[in-house]
Amino acid sequence: MNEDQSEKPSIGPETENISPVGQDKSAIDTDQRDAPDPSAVALDDTAKNGLLTKVINILGWMPQRCRYDPENPPSFTLSMNILLAFSGTFTVANLYYPQPILNVLAEDFNVSYEKASDVAALSQAGYAVGLLFLCPLADMIPRRPFILFLIWMTATIWIGLCLTNNFNVFLSLSFLCGVGTVTPQLMLPLVGDLAPAHRRASSLSVVVSGLALGLLIARVLSGIVANFTSWRNIYWLAFGAQYLTLVLLFFYLPDYPAKNKGLNYFKALWGMAVMVVTEPLLTQACIIGFLLSAAFTSFWTTLTFLLASPPYEYSSLEIGCFAFIGIVVVALAPVWSRLITDRFVFLFSVVLGLAFELIGIVISTFIGSFTVAGPIIHAIMMDSGTNFSHTANRSNVYNLDPKARNRVNTAYMVFAFAGQIMGTAVGNRLYAQGGWVWSGSSNIAFIGVAIIVGIARGPRETGWVGWSKGWNIRKDDAPKRTPEISDVEEAVQQPGPAEAENPQSKSDVPKEK
Repeated sequence: MNEDQSEKPSIGPETENISPVGQDKSAIDTDQRDAPDPSAVALDDTAKNGLLTKVINILGWMPQRCRYDPENPPSFTLSMNILLAFSGTFTVANLYYPQPILNVLAEDFNVSYEKASDVAALSQAGYAVGLLFLCPLADMIPRRPFILFLIWMTATIWIGLCLTNNFNVFLSLSFLCGVGTVTPQLMLPLVGDLAPAHRRASSLSVVVSGLALGLLIARVLSGIVANFTSWRNIYWLAFGAQYLTLVLLFFYLPDYPAKNKGLNYFKALWGMAVMVVTEPLLTQACIIGFLLSAAFTSFWTTLTFLLASPPYEYSSLEIGCFAFIGIVVVALAPVWSRLITDRFVFLFSVVLGLAFELIGIVISTFIGSFTVAGPIIHAIMMDSGTNFSHTANRSNVYNLDPKARNRVNTAYMVFAFAGQIMGTAVGNRLYAQGGWVWSGSSNIAFIGVAIIVGIARGPRETGWVGWSKGWNIRKDDAPKRTPEISDVEEAVQQPGPAEAENPQSKSDVPKEK
């Protein structure tokens, strides 16, 4: 006690606020060290009012019509479907603007063509990182502010691409923008949640068509603008398109509550790997997606070499015009989904799309070296078949677990992206060694194996291989979710994780394991 009293004068008037009971010098010193420093408080206040915090607060606010009401959940209208497709168009386009102008970038930055190709490669690599590490978050946090923040971040970083004269900085910013360009992969599961089950496939096809249109617009606009003006102008146009998308979504994108609050992020990542090896349907879809993407990127990569060489010797602008073939895909996709995907089991649409694609590849492989009709037929039938198969695959796997749609979509897209990497590498290597016929033959092999994987397991099969549940391809005989309501309305009517186990559930049959 005497020690305590002897220390009191050294700490001044603050000792009046400290009880002497149980206090010693070290405790008092600790209290002093823990006391907030005025300068630190000032810095804290500044940080709280910083730009990032203000942006997050702004993006977190929403108009009254966008706010989620459990008594009146958002309805999925045609205008909402078109808005999400439009948003996907001008966000996914970020990945494709540099592809037709890599030679122009090489000249402007004074680097080799090989070095310039790193721009496209790093954009895709950033996209893969965002796909794997950001998309699963959408199952744990509200998607509206998450989507808005990613678009704002990407559009703001994009300014650096418009201005920098340093190639290494350009590469780094391309990677970062690729990371934030995953917003279309957040919108697709959102469509799966909002759209009624009987319109889910056709609604998804509209958004997927928007992604195909983004690839078309990016390649055509980039080639035309770079051919007649500075290549930087296409980047400024992209910057404006991203902020326009941000404004439209800010005022019209509905709120949607987090499905899995409290879900551990790392457990979610591990859960994706577990799903791929334990869910036969997801495994089948991922393998098909892998092979589809491999054939798709192999064709579009080697097509440039074919058309730039004899007997064609087309300019970069003429080669870029091949992207207009995507218009056929955009036009056909919703029609196909209404007539086939929504009426028959999803696997039927997948295999039919693969067969459609295979016919085009075979024709092009053996006539493409001497007539341009070959690549045109190939492009139309491959783009269409790929679009149909991807849409049906997604619609199919989204029914596995409505609460994990973003993780299911991430697993599927990781396989698809890996297929793109393999297709590019294999296609380029075979074209260099044996020309168009060799690279085309590899595409025939990719799609042929995909068809085998598709028919090896029936649409109602619960195991890994077989057709034990019958051969009927009509959807009305397949296990399905309630057709007249969306998942949002179903969640309101039947809340709680135990719904799937409730024998009075509105689902027609228990969920497949």
